[in-house]
Amino acid sequence: MEFAEFAARAEEIAEEPGDLATTERVRDLLADASEDLPVVVRFLQGRVYPAWDATTLDIGPALLHEAIARAAGPNVDSDDVESKLAEVGEIGAVAATYEFGGQRGLGAFGGGAADGSGERGGGLTVAAVDDRLREIATTTGEGSEGRRLDALFGLFNRASQTEAKFLARLVLGEMRIGVGGGTVRDATAAAFVDEGVAGERGETPSEAPGGDESEATPDSDAVDAVERALQVSNDYGMVARVAREEGREGLDAVGLEVGRPVQAMLAQAGSATEAIEEWGEAVVETKFDGARVQVHFDGEETALFSRNMDDVTDPLPEVVEFVERAVDVPVVLDGEVVAVDDYGSPLPFQEVLRRFRRKYDVERMREEVRVELRAFDCLHVDGDDLLDAPLSERHDRLRALLGDTDAVSEPVVSDDPDEIAAVEERALEAGHEGIMLKEPESTYAPGKRGRNWLKRKPDVETLDLVVTGAEWGEGRRANLFGTFLLSARVDGEAAGRDATATDGDAAADSDAYATIGKVATGITDEELEALTERLEPHIEREDGQTVSIAPEVVFEVGYEEIQASPTYESGYALRFPRYVTVREDKSPVDADGLARVERLVDEQ
Repeated sequence: MEFAEFAARAEEIAEEPGDLATTERVRDLLADASEDLPVVVRFLQGRVYPAWDATTLDIGPALLHEAIARAAGPNVDSDDVESKLAEVGEIGAVAATYEFGGQRGLGAFGGGAADGSGERGGGLTVAAVDDRLREIATTTGEGSEGRRLDALFGLFNRASQTEAKFLARLVLGEMRIGVGGGTVRDATAAAFVDEGVAGERGETPSEAPGGDESEATPDSDAVDAVERALQVSNDYGMVARVAREEGREGLDAVGLEVGRPVQAMLAQAGSATEAIEEWGEAVVETKFDGARVQVHFDGEETALFSRNMDDVTDPLPEVVEFVERAVDVPVVLDGEVVAVDDYGSPLPFQEVLRRFRRKYDVERMREEVRVELRAFDCLHVDGDDLLDAPLSERHDRLRALLGDTDAVSEPVVSDDPDEIAAVEERALEAGHEGIMLKEPESTYAPGKRGRNWLKRKPDVETLDLVVTGAEWGEGRRANLFGTFLLSARVDGEAAGRDATATDGDAAADSDAYATIGKVATGITDEELEALTERLEPHIEREDGQTVSIAPEVVFEVGYEEIQASPTYESGYALRFPRYVTVREDKSPVDADGLARVERLVDEQ
């Protein structure tokens, strides 16, 4: 597929106001994608790699701006691009204002030919863009930034204005066309799985890209088949290919793959009374104050993945060593890494974060902060996928694997609120965060935040909020950020289309974050230096002392009260906010949303 065609279709999708019509357009694009189907699916979601793959392009806004300026001509520099960005507000729209194709230089392969759209372009294909971006992602070592710039310049130099618009967005992982996981799921089901889509024509599903709008709504069985395959693979491109080539039978055969992480099952807040009323009895587990990990052991080597599916194997060598001592068959386990003192007692969560994403001085930090695995679920053992097995069976398999170690404890099954309260009290006295309540017969639903897992812990007046802006300090702090603008996710229907998609899709689709306050207290000079270094690459634009920051980093922030306020977009403000820490284990789509803020206000 020509990249110009992909860009034109993406433009049409972005302009479509209706959910059903959007799904129809995505369905038609998938049906027309041919051998480029997996890449097209990823590009629609602003991805070069599958969701489970933590590989990044390592291209920040500054490098992108320089590449655009260089391709735009000798009279344009990165300052011009940034000035235009301040006016326009979005880098794709900025890139679309320039005419590329006239520059020559290292990395400017080909170029200048018409692409049939009336715009100047160089005949880029979807596959060629994917290949070049993957080359950029693997470019390392001395001079790598210059080589990445050359390669990116080469792409823009061949791009028409429409192509440049979506290329710039793709580089930053923000397509802004209203397509999230839910839309791609439904479009895949409609294009390749739902017999009704093509049945009226006597065609197979994969032969029926067109049709009236009603055909864009697949039946629930088709959606469920695609959803299940996505849950166990977390690879939309692969699932779309399997759906097209093998249909429902192929989707049913998609299973967990050791080494390929899946999204973690999530919990809602709840009480013992609610749990017993809904389930009759509850499995009671300790809620550890640690960082979520998914353990993959293939029989020889161990890989550890964070809640965001980032590879955290290297920073946690003692966990790797433990797994390889304790297990001798392929497994996938869910659990937490906790920091402990010399007596095995838990240390605060902040100590875990000192280790969790450490790239350097791992051995020194290992001496300073000791971490251990606490496993609480078993997703796969020696060829057997257990996602559909009841929790009770998964616990049995886990104890069979690790029952003679400190990594797993015997859960309590109870229908007595007083007994559950006693378990909670013991957990708190031992220094843990609280307890979890789980439905004994529940299956494991990756990425879902349902009522089968409830988290019960003492009321803690903190929120996990996204940093969307900052202000430079004054005096000796003039080169550091001194104040940080915080935002909550706009979740549910407020996030716009795709609100019924899987958790986080809606917010990701619309990039919807509503400001809720600023924080400037509770931060040491050392922390300010680290936070400034962390956030500077994500600056989108500056206006005097104020900067706008792309939503990439999540702060945990304490507060005394949430008040109604017309000052911020959310309609609320935090009273006496105080910085606690960076939530390294959370991405912006995992941050707290306005729905939780409103619940907290009601509880006040």
